[in-house]
Amino acid sequence: MTDLPDLPDLPITFRPGRTRAVLLGAGVAVFVSITTVAMLLEQLTPGERISFVFTAAVLFGVLCTLARPKVVADEDGVTVVNITGRRRLEWAEILRVNLRQGDPWVFLDLSDGTSLPALGIQPGIARQRAVEDARTLRALAEARSAADPERHRS
Repeated sequence: MTDLPDLPDLPITFRPGRTRAVLLGAGVAVFVSITTVAMLLEQLTPGERISFVFTAAVLFGVLCTLARPKVVADEDGVTVVNITGRRRLEWAEILRVNLRQGDPWVFLDLSDGTSLPALGIQPGIARQRAVEDARTLRALAEARSAADPERHRS
């Protein structure tokens, strides 16, 4: 018998679904609104209209970038995709998965002594879901590291 909860089938992707939906929805609304205003204002020149649409596209791009974070766990390890970066980790590199009260997202304590934020699990809008995802990732990390403890040692 084991203390670990039932582990999900891999690969599994963790991402803040509600936050992502809000960001993408807002991005579409901003783009459509600004573009509509640019087309309806008769006193604008074609260049000004293009600048309005360009600004709307930039804002949409920023909101899409903010919606990018995710954590993907597979048989070999974890890929953490944050706003501007991506990092691949082997299971043995993850010592601890932390989501403490007040944390904006999960932090992974790594074997090299550093801590990596994993923005793909964040309690912002859906706290209970983030807690469940953090527990699942912690259980996966513990099970995978225990299964092959010598894998990452130098």
